[in-house]
Amino acid sequence: PDTKVVLTIFRKDESRTFPVTITREEIKTQSVKARMIEPGYGWIRLSQFQERTVEDFVRKAEELYKQDPKLKGLVLDLRNDPGGLLDAAVAISAAFLPPDVTVVTTNGQLAESKANFKASPEFYARRGADPLKRLPAALKSVPLVVLVNEGSASASEIVAGALQDHKRATIMGSQTFGKGSVQTVRPLGPDTGIKLTTARYYTPSGKSIQARGIVPDVMLDETAEGNVFAALRMREADLEKHLNNGQTEEKKDEAREKAREEARKRLEEEAKKSVAERKLPEFGTDKDFQLAQALNQLRGKPVLVSKTQTERKEEKKESQ
Repeated sequence: PDTKVVLTIFRKDESRTFPVTITREEIKTQSVKARMIEPGYGWIRLSQFQERTVEDFVRKAEELYKQDPKLKGLVLDLRNDPGGLLDAAVAISAAFLPPDVTVVTTNGQLAESKANFKASPEFYARRGADPLKRLPAALKSVPLVVLVNEGSASASEIVAGALQDHKRATIMGSQTFGKGSVQTVRPLGPDTGIKLTTARYYTPSGKSIQARGIVPDVMLDETAEGNVFAALRMREADLEKHLNNGQTEEKKDEAREKAREEARKRLEEEAKKSVAERKLPEFGTDKDFQLAQALNQLRGKPVLVSKTQTERKEEKKESQ
């Protein structure tokens, strides 16, 4: 922080470069948003699992219950949440689950890589005191929908998997990214080390998150018109030489590349439109199609389920 760096900016339309000096600073982002969608129904969005996420989550939940102490339903939005701190994921899960149930387990070749993280303060309290103590008791039983998509990874998948396995929430959206591996840094010297993958994450029922991700209970498209560019999104299983699931056989998806090519053509056409025309609705707004379907689920109304999405298996990479 407080050091300067010079960037050289190139503007294609002006065919020139120019220097810009900026000062580095530590940026603290707001990782939790919340609002009442309509009377009786709340929405809490987590964009990352940071050091302050649990504290901010508790504060936002308190605010929602002050607005309506008899909340009839809640949407936990984990779309495009890339993850973060494991203890924060355990804490958010514990906010909705009974005490001491399993949230996630890890398992690898070494004994030290085997662990069971439970919905108990000893697994998430950083400073001794339980940060969840202030939460309204009703949060344990309020009807809950969790929204996920291909951008939901790691800690997001731990939360979604725990709430799904314990039948605490209905998971809606698209199959998640599939980042279910554990990395450990081994010191090599006083100022050097090597990061190794040492274990996989498993949901409470024993399902591996790696490469497979979390498959929603209800598949939803991004918009009423469908998942226009979903085929272009990368998941863990799309990465070359990815760590496999460890439980399921890899299968090649023959239709995947064809869908990608069609999506590329649509993207080229969309790029010709103005920015305002091609921008997707912001999460949490009145034009958020998936949020509207989550609300329908909570109210017992019909949900527009995706007609095209199915669970994606791991794609087998053909040897050259």
